Amino acid sequence: MAQLGMAWNWEIREKERGRSWLMASGADYVGNQRDGEDLMSELGSRINGRWGWRLLLASGCFPAGVFTLGAILVVETPNSLVQRGLLDEGKTVLRKIRGTDNIEPEFLELIEASRVAKQVKHPFRYLLKRRNRPQLVIAIALQIFQRFTGINAIMFYAPALFSTLGFGNNAALYSSVVTGAINVFSTIVSMYSVDKVGRRTLLLEAGVQMFLCHVVIAIILAIKVKDQSDELQKSFIIIVVVMVCTFVSAFAWSWGPLGWLIPSEIFSLETRSAGQSVNVFTNLLFTFVMGHAFLSMVCHLKFGIFVFFSVWVIIMSIFVLFLLPETKNVPIEEMTERVWKRHWFWKRYMDDDYHSELNQIVGPG
Repeated sequence: MAQLGMAWNWEIREKERGRSWLMASGADYVGNQRDGEDLMSELGSRINGRWGWRLLLASGCFPAGVFTLGAILVVETPNSLVQRGLLDEGKTVLRKIRGTDNIEPEFLELIEASRVAKQVKHPFRYLLKRRNRPQLVIAIALQIFQRFTGINAIMFYAPALFSTLGFGNNAALYSSVVTGAINVFSTIVSMYSVDKVGRRTLLLEAGVQMFLCHVVIAIILAIKVKDQSDELQKSFIIIVVVMVCTFVSAFAWSWGPLGWLIPSEIFSLETRSAGQSVNVFTNLLFTFVMGHAFLSMVCHLKFGIFVFFSVWVIIMSIFVLFLLPETKNVPIEEMTERVWKRHWFWKRYMDDDYHSELNQIVGPG
């Protein structure tokens, strides 16, 4: 459902698609964070009697109802209508959402893109072609890097730090409230800045911010390990909590949402379905890997877990600096000419044999 919502928003908007996409997916992204689940669980556990889990379970009916109502009210996208051969309906919807009658050039582009996409009988095979390698590599890399930012380590330690500050049994609740509020605020920041400052700027700035947070936390925890004490000094704890909040804000306006936004806009129409499938699969795979390996890593590396993730932050920042092109304000249909063919490294994959490659994988007729 999340991917369908993202695809709908991607197709319905062209101008400021970054802000539009983040507005549509921001609630889904924030709501699926672990702190939101912890908050609801904590509130449910505080209800006396047998009603706690029942009310907690029933609380999911409200967002489900809103989602269902929204699905009934939204219109079909012009892309979907054109691909199903409903050209008149597609033109009517396009005219409605653009607010102008001058939609003929865009409508003809949709028809041509749909024609090319229908020719591709094996999208996964076409996705592996040389000219699609940049998009595939970037989409996979972004999902892997998103899991290796260290957000799991930060969120794992957050409740313990709040408990040490004196919140006691309310530590998990306060941790969820604080980190959840930072998530919401930072995602809003991303909404209003992604189409102004660009994707690369947000990712690089967040890389510096997350790296410093990892290093500071690692140093403070290393001091605790060396002095053999059971507790950190309160001044150190406050610094670590500030670093945790700073890290969460950096992740929430960069690698969290942009790890999904960028892949959604770099794949062409004929590879979009296959590309997004690979994108989601990679994210779920490395979420599984990180979920199963994380506790063992914490036990063996201790404060070194933050050093480990800080190295990964450096690697992903270098990747962004040299290999991730800026896609801000670039129309999807012009991505090849304005982005890939001008990039110092990826342009070597943009040969002129596009049509010959396409003809090799289309079905007969």
